[in-house]
Amino acid sequence: MGLLDGKVAIITGAGGGLGEAYAKLFAREGAAVVVNDLGGARDGSGADVSAAQKVVNDILAEGGRAVANGDDVSTMEGGENILKTALDNFGQVDILVCNAGILRDKSFANTSEQDWDLVVKVHLKGTYCCTMPVWKWLKDNGRPGTIIMTSSTSGLYGNFGQANYGAAKAGIYGLMRVLSIEGRKYNIRVMGLAPGAFTRMTADLPGRQGKEPDPMSLPENIAPGVLYMASDLAADHSGKVLGVSSRGVREIKMLQTDGFNPGRPYTAQDVADHADKVFFPAAQERTAASA
Repeated sequence: MGLLDGKVAIITGAGGGLGEAYAKLFAREGAAVVVNDLGGARDGSGADVSAAQKVVNDILAEGGRAVANGDDVSTMEGGENILKTALDNFGQVDILVCNAGILRDKSFANTSEQDWDLVVKVHLKGTYCCTMPVWKWLKDNGRPGTIIMTSSTSGLYGNFGQANYGAAKAGIYGLMRVLSIEGRKYNIRVMGLAPGAFTRMTADLPGRQGKEPDPMSLPENIAPGVLYMASDLAADHSGKVLGVSSRGVREIKMLQTDGFNPGRPYTAQDVADHADKVFFPAAQERTAASA
């Protein structure tokens, strides 16, 4: 018996890398899977649905159930068509994994408006465009569901040369937090994912060129953490971000210090004088940034 028996999952950007690993594992665990992928290059150019179809063919060869979809996640029409693919082929949807993304990494001063707009459109707007139709269908049909949104340590902690990507991923974190609150009324769980993996998207990032990947950073070794999030094993968890990487699985959360509040009007100098209460210790900041 699989963890996802009887469930239907939509996974965006599933023509390769992490999304492909999720799709194949979900199918092995009993889910029918909509494998969405526009089939473009890493920078978002081009389109070719054959990548999604290849993943579907692999799933079918193993006896699973899957169908390909090549719609653009960054348009509302695309999001609606992705949901329609699930309903037309499998009659329902239970799980949405928003995984599709692109990279256009440059230092901020060299980031063009087009680089900014396209990355934000695919990641942040794409998460909205895919979530909204699924959210409405679950709500209107009184169905429980699980939505997993892909954030990133680049958005949660920051990373040099990824201002556009980090801003989009931080926005996804905010969207996830809000929807986890709104979803309580409808029994819709919403969680965030900050994956760390060796894929086409990350293979040539600084420090990785020419190096053999850590086997634990390969997509198939990240996917079990996402399966956990999508399954009833995580039924008690919503509004949380899990970091899933070669370092294992861990929750990432926003914290605040006890702070400084004298109970009276205070000056900027007062804040400076109580900096030890306002700020986290520097060593703790370094630990978080390296996570």
